[in-house]
Amino acid sequence: MEKENLNLPSRLESVEEAAKAAAKFAANSGFSEEMRYAIDMAVRESVANAIKHGNLLDETKTVELTFENSDARLAITVRDFGACFAVEEIPDPTNPENLLKANGRGVLFMRSFMDEVEWFNHADGGMMVKMIKKRQK
Repeated sequence: MEKENLNLPSRLESVEEAAKAAAKFAANSGFSEEMRYAIDMAVRESVANAIKHGNLLDETKTVELTFENSDARLAITVRDFGACFAVEEIPDPTNPENLLKANGRGVLFMRSFMDEVEWFNHADGGMMVKMIKKRQK
């Protein structure tokens, strides 16, 4: 199993850096261009959420990423150091009453681009999102 860690400052420019690192790791792990696009989009969304909603753009805090490759899948973990939240409390953006709201689509995007997405409160504070992209057989 291959593993790579990345720590980025909580500024919006870090979204691009995270996406490039994820794309390179996924390419080196043998994922197709189509799968790399999905991974790229999910990483952009999760890192942007960690910076804006988790760390509240506080550049003294970081966003930690871990990429892990195995024969069956690529796992990406993104951690912020902000306040925790309950993902089930985020309004469903597909509900007609929420269609015009600006927030809430990120979770939907991550779930649609990745095969599995889970959120955890980290024991030492902050939130973690773990996203899995399975290899095509």
